[in-house]
Amino acid sequence: MSVTSPQINVLLDKTEQNPFLLCSLASKRACDINNMLRGQHLRVMAIQEVDDITTVVSGEDPVSIAMGEIADGTLGYEAEEFDRELACPDDDD
Repeated sequence: MSVTSPQINVLLDKTEQNPFLLCSLASKRACDINNMLRGQHLRVMAIQEVDDITTVVSGEDPVSIAMGEIADGTLGYEAEEFDRELACPDDDD
């Protein structure tokens, strides 16, 4: 799997040229998207089980959605908060 759209250089420009930051930000958002869509699906379709519900509901996988949000500026971060979370991650995840 490769990121072709949005282009990787656009994504890295949004994340201080830091691939770790890009992956962390996209991963966290993709999990949020997946959980949100899974919860919506469970409320609406409690009787049907689908392996990858996010793709079924939205037409895109969560990582693609997150990368698009990073590229268009919808998703951002506060550098100090991100650095603080890296230094002291929550133990409940």
